[in-house]
Amino acid sequence: MSKRDELIAKYAADLKEKCGVDADMDLLTKVTVGLGPSIYNADSSTVSGSDEKELATVKNNFLIKKLGLSESDDLDGAIASVMDTYGQSNRNKYRAVVYYLLVTHFNKASVY
Repeated sequence: MSKRDELIAKYAADLKEKCGVDADMDLLTKVTVGLGPSIYNADSSTVSGSDEKELATVKNNFLIKKLGLSESDDLDGAIASVMDTYGQSNRNKYRAVVYYLLVTHFNKASVY
């Protein structure tokens, strides 16, 4: 099993155990591949739910630029909802899991 496959399996387990979501493995794989090499870096592979700058990056670079959403789509509310689903007390929020939850929240699987 490749390193990426191991990470995808870890993300699927996180979705099931911490978020109560059965992952669509095809979509999770596409979201993970879309993140490129950032999934292998300890800092860039996670999202800090309490860092406003980090959350602004998720909003601007992923939701607006990648998914093509507009500011009026209650992006901050969606991010807060995903952080609550993942668990505010959970320190390691994997970027692939956060992005997967956002893609499903906005029903934007067609982007992938």
